[in-house]
Amino acid sequence: MRTATYELLAASPEHAVAVTIAFVSGLIVACALIWAVRVGMRVMDKDTHHPGPEEQPHLPDGGPVHETREMREPDDVPVVTGDGKRLLPHELHHASTRTGKDQEPRRWSPGSSGSFGGGGLGRT
Repeated sequence: MRTATYELLAASPEHAVAVTIAFVSGLIVACALIWAVRVGMRVMDKDTHHPGPEEQPHLPDGGPVHETREMREPDDVPVVTGDGKRLLPHELHHASTRTGKDQEPRRWSPGSSGSFGGGGLGRT
């Protein structure tokens, strides 16, 4: 199409009305979204309780709590106990692992490449 065709389309009365309706519709949608956000902000300010400084969490008296590292091992549940009696649900414990006997972290075997596809010769 040439520029003259675009000028004729832009100057046509049907096209001008359609553009005006689309612009006004977009303006109405934008105003509705702005209004909805403002109403939502007002509702959130009324509903939520913001904690004061005295309600904020504080450090324990003994200082910060540090993480502990330990090696865990699976704690399998036996189907029957030592005396041949079935275990009942109230006899089970809550954890599926327990503290391991060996607390030394596992290391790579000497002479291994360290990872799959690492490019080394691996164990030879």
